[in-house]
Order: sequence, then C-alpha cells, then structure tokens
Amino acid sequence: MNTVEIASAVKRGERSARDVVAEALERAENDRFNIWTAIDPDGAIRSAEEVDRRVGRREDPGPLAGVPVALKDLIDRAGEITTCGSAFYRFEAVRSAEVVERLERAGAVVIGRVGLHEFAYGFTSENPWFGPVRNPHDPELSAGGSSGGSAAAVAAGQVPLAVGTDTGGSIRVPAALCGVFGLKPTHGRVSLRGVFPLAPSLDTVGPIAGSVADLAAGYLAMAGWDTADPWSRSRPVVTPGRAREDLRGLRIGVPSDWVDGAATTDEVAEGFSRAAAAITSLGAEVDTLDLGLAFRPDRVAELVGGEAARVHRRWLAEGRPYGEDVRRRLERAVGVDLDTYLEAREWQETVRRRFERAFETVDLLMTPTTGTTRKPIGRETVATLQGEMHHREVLSQFTSLVNVAGCPALASPLPGETPPPSLQLIAPWWAEHRLLEVAATLAEARVIADWTPRGGV
Repeated sequence: MNTVEIASAVKRGERSARDVVAEALERAENDRFNIWTAIDPDGAIRSAEEVDRRVGRREDPGPLAGVPVALKDLIDRAGEITTCGSAFYRFEAVRSAEVVERLERAGAVVIGRVGLHEFAYGFTSENPWFGPVRNPHDPELSAGGSSGGSAAAVAAGQVPLAVGTDTGGSIRVPAALCGVFGLKPTHGRVSLRGVFPLAPSLDTVGPIAGSVADLAAGYLAMAGWDTADPWSRSRPVVTPGRAREDLRGLRIGVPSDWVDGAATTDEVAEGFSRAAAAITSLGAEVDTLDLGLAFRPDRVAELVGGEAARVHRRWLAEGRPYGEDVRRRLERAVGVDLDTYLEAREWQETVRRRFERAFETVDLLMTPTTGTTRKPIGRETVATLQGEMHHREVLSQFTSLVNVAGCPALASPLPGETPPPSLQLIAPWWAEHRLLEVAATLAEARVIADWTPRGGV
C-alpha cells in the first residue's frame, strides 16, 4: 500500500497503524541493501499505537496517519543519535527537527534512520564507515547520494515515504538512480532547523516517494514557515490540484545550452526525447531556449565549499577521521577564500536572473535528472556517450544549477531500462504545486513510469 492508501485505511479503521508499522519494521529488519543505520521498533510501535488511539477517540489522526517513514541520518529526532554517516559525529537530540515534528503531527511514524554519503558531501552513499547503500535494482550499483538510503528504502518497498536533503541534487540524484520520485522544494520552503548543514544557503529538505500522490502528501506535511529557522520564508503553501486530461496551454522550455552539451547515456538521451514527444502530444508547447548558462562545477564547488568549510574546518584541524573522498573535498573547501566565495555568489545571482528571465516565457523547464542511472559501486567513473567521466559531474550536471537558483524541481522515473531514466521538471520559486499537478497528469497518461518495489527486502 502507498502513503495515501495507508492513511485512508487507518483513518477509516480498516487497518491499524500498529499492523502497518509492524510490517514495515519486518521489511526493514530483513533489509539486504544496507539501507538502515538505526531502526527503532519499540518507539515506532508506540507512535503507531498513539495514532490508533486517536482514531479510536474519533480524533483526526492526520493526513499521514500510520504511514511508516524513513529519516535521513542527518536530521535530528528527539532521543536518537544523529551520525551524519560519520566516524565521529554523534549527537543525541533533545528536540526533533521541525520537519520531523511536522510529519509526526501529520500522523507519520518514523521507523528508523537511513544511510547517506558522509556528511551529505557526495553523490554515491558509498560510505566508508557504514558501507555502501546498495541499489535495489542491482546491488552492485550505487543508490546515489547523498540521500541514498532514503531513495533505496522506497525503491525496495520498505517504506512508502522517506525524507532526504538536497544541496546539489541529493534528493533527485538518488531518486533517479533508484527509479522513484523526489521533490526538491524552493529554498526556504521546508525548515532546516535540526538538520545538519552542508551549505545552508543551498540546503533543502524534501520527500522521496513511490508515486506523485505520495510525494505531494509528504511535501504538504513538511512545508511551512518556521520562525526559528533564519532560512525559512513565509510564503503560502498551495495544495496541488488534480491531474488534468491534457497539458494544453502549458509552456515548457528545454534549455538547449544546458542539455545539448551534457554527458549522457543512450538510454537517458532516448528517454528524454520520448518524454518530450509524449508531453507535446498531450498539448503542451515544448520549445528549446537558451538560458545563456553553462554548468560550472568549479563555481558550485566554491559555493558549497565556502560554507562547508565553516562547519568542518575545526574538525579537520583536529585530525578527526573522514573518508578519503570527503576529506579531499573538505581540504579543497577550506582553501576557498572570501574573494573566491564572493565571486561564486556573484555568479549565483547571474544564474538566478537567467532562470527568472526563462520563467517570463515558459511555465516550466525540463531536463533529464541525471546523465546516467548506473553508477557501479567502487568505480569513480561512469560510462557516457562522451566517454568515461567522473561520476560527480555526470550525476550533478542537471541538478546543481537548480540549487544555485533556489527554485523547486521534481524527479520522476520514465519507462525504460532498469534503473530507468529520469525526467526533471523545474518550476519558478514557490510553485511546487505546479510541478506536482503536471507530474500527476503525466502519471495518468503513463508518460512517467509506474513504480513497483525492486529487489524484494
């Protein structure tokens, strides 16, 4: 059962939240993809029983009543240890993160914490301290990162909904590699309070799910202003409408300067081309446009590194243990001086203006989510039509500019290989509802793929 079905059945008394959660715990405890860093069976059952008591008292148990949720292990939950996938960081939270409090008020039940790339600073979740999170489509493949455990838990059918974070693609990349749905909200839409930072001016929190409806349900529970979070913004949260019969009147731009020069596989290029044709057949106007943008991994690294250094500089100086890849990135990050960081911020403003200009002529932008959906565990490079390239560039080339701009984006699986290619839709700031409405229409028309659990448990 998916999120919407579970909540509906629990609220009607057709299923108990306790039974739903007990089944999810059994699946998680029999996991064979190294997804979980901690499972909380006793706490989860107590939370589920409280949902059932609310139902029994005829109180509203919330829109996510009894829904089992996986939590990325850099988000605080009261009484639990946050590890950030680190060898040394152990923080026992006194208070839960705002996003956890919102989910639990909505009736969701957190059953445990899932693995990630160390300190969220990478795209593979091949963690040197906890082991690699494996892809339910093929355990020799990476689940992506940094929210690899969140996407894998959904893809394996262990939970219908998971929470991830996204600084340069860390929700959308693992969603793409695991063949599920992921939503990166507008920066400032979902509170960052209680979430361990990577680069706060780019960090976002959002849902990963097995369907558009589940994604929307998770997003609506998480979103909202938090006065205690300096990055949070007070903007109305619009509930998405139902799927439409077609997409007539919708204008979608394909940024040719961004897409045409990107490294992809045949499957990704062909899947994107088929999706564009199918969307056109639904009545949307799909045109190419030139944003005047180039993917600048150097500038992205300077933006993220300039902020990550603030968090990690002292620990590096103390000789704390980091995995080799994260240590290398952090050592470069601490070398980002103020002039370089400010130049990167100026570039960021240019990117934002060009997105603004694009949204004056189109309603949405459309790209692939990642250049490939297959990253073998243990290999630094991936195969593309342009040859072997470092995985980080191929996985982040379509996602990281969205974080730089700050606008929302949705990743959805397309029909195709296993794992399938993934489509990224990008909307103007605060228009998550538009993404979810269009995605619902595409799901009804079977332009984006039906999702089924992979690999058993």
